[in-house]
Amino acid sequence: MVPLRIALIGCGFWSRFQIPAWHEVEGVKCAAVCDLNAERCRGLAARFNIPESYDDPQKLLDSVQPDAIDLVTGPRTHQELVELASAYKVPVICQKPMANDLATAENMVRICAERSVPFFVHENWRWQQPIRELKRVIESGAIGLPFRARMDFNSSFPVFKNQPSLREVPELILADLGVHLLDAARFLFGEAVRLTCQTHQVSLGIAGEDVATVLLAMKNGMTVSCNLSFASRLESENFPQTLILVEGSAGSVELAPNHWIRKTDRTGTNATQYPPKQYSWADSHYGLVHASIVECHRNLASALRGTAEAETTGRDNLKTLKLVFASYESALVQQTIHLKQ
Repeated sequence: MVPLRIALIGCGFWSRFQIPAWHEVEGVKCAAVCDLNAERCRGLAARFNIPESYDDPQKLLDSVQPDAIDLVTGPRTHQELVELASAYKVPVICQKPMANDLATAENMVRICAERSVPFFVHENWRWQQPIRELKRVIESGAIGLPFRARMDFNSSFPVFKNQPSLREVPELILADLGVHLLDAARFLFGEAVRLTCQTHQVSLGIAGEDVATVLLAMKNGMTVSCNLSFASRLESENFPQTLILVEGSAGSVELAPNHWIRKTDRTGTNATQYPPKQYSWADSHYGLVHASIVECHRNLASALRGTAEAETTGRDNLKTLKLVFASYESALVQQTIHLKQ
């Protein structure tokens, strides 16, 4: 197998996990890294034994000619870098959120389509093993026809300590975390037809909202509530787990703390634990998420080789972003937003 050569642009917090996650995928290697901070870039390259480092994305593209670019930068930089890479006919993998507004995201998808350049979004939440297993149980028919679900990510884990830039973000939890939960809701339950959202700013010294509640009416008739918080001090701290309860006509299934799937029907409750794979390079606080990065990478690598379909294309992720920005609109105008299909 000829190795896929990935070039990573952006050497901040998440790059320290994106790179070793790529190296877990058979037949993939990181060939170069790039960051405007040349010293930080060289340090990251040395840490992961990457042969080349650059402080200019165009120089990287001219010199390395990678099989794909992995953008691990902030959303304000995404459009410019997507346009640059696609001009070189290099496939792009973009971190979430794809953009800070829907029009920019749509333009990025359009440009790549016009240039026949594959464009993917690194959306890893749906690749968490417990969430994949939850979907398998739902689709098996074991709980009958689902009619309601609740998705909870409520925590007081100090996210601002690891990522202090989040304090300055005017659109915070919906854009940073809500994009994950809303994509997982689409993965599990299909598309929404309308939504209602309320937000709160609880923590001191932040620019954006750190609590949000989104109520989704799904096309299949289900009601799904997504509850997000960086400010909830609870008896049990479950960061970074998403807890999910799905009710159906013949029973229920719950993704419970510590990765337990609990299925209940008229005969009783059966429980099985699905802990994430442990990696030596992963931060123990983010182990569940870091394991899902590997699985997302594996899917995207297969798509780059043409041996499988990518789940999280730019075009598909637009549907998730529409939910994010509709949630902000709903919270602003205090009204239900009807979604165009």
